[in-house]
Amino acid sequence: MMLPLAPARAGEPLSVLCLGAHADDIEIGAGGTILGWIAAGVRLDVRWCVLSTAGSRREEARASAGGFLQDAARADIELAGFTDTQFPEESREIKAWLCELRARVRPDLVLTHRSDDAHQDHRELNRLTWTVFRDHLILEYEIPKWDGDLGRPNLYVPLPPNVLERKIDLLLSHFASQRSKDWFDAETFRGLARLRGMECRAAGHYAEAFHVRKAVLGLRSGA
Repeated sequence: MMLPLAPARAGEPLSVLCLGAHADDIEIGAGGTILGWIAAGVRLDVRWCVLSTAGSRREEARASAGGFLQDAARADIELAGFTDTQFPEESREIKAWLCELRARVRPDLVLTHRSDDAHQDHRELNRLTWTVFRDHLILEYEIPKWDGDLGRPNLYVPLPPNVLERKIDLLLSHFASQRSKDWFDAETFRGLARLRGMECRAAGHYAEAFHVRKAVLGLRSGA
């Protein structure tokens, strides 16, 4: 039996820190979850951070984040300039950047890459996230790619069909630089969401999936 867990109800605040190595990472891995919470009436306070944004990818990242966070209660977008594919070599500088960020934010929830993602930048950002935000609830999102590195997630967020379609529309409209990739299309995003929706028996048939390494289960106080 699955016990549904809700980080916040309609009208309640929720502070989320989203960390992505590259433009489109957060959107692919957790964009539907963010859109779904906003659509459900959660008062979402989002800090959206993309660490590698060079050339046209910088404007893509900013425009896409603005589209996904258009109706959030609060949205702060931060774009850094670390080097694509070189995160392990720039680990010291990235850790210092994350430590400075931690001094400014107090998120209820952190979204980041999976620990065993095949991309070296994704793995390094995951490792540093766990080093810097060790007292936070961290959900690790997944990104489909030709490496075939999808794992066995243990947390699911069901997505209504309209929310999934909104996610796909935003991805396809904002990331012109990725359209030449044979996996970057609506079929891939919809197919993975359908598979994850089947795994958690989502009423709307679709879901995004996450990996949770460590969590504390408590009881809500109040009436």
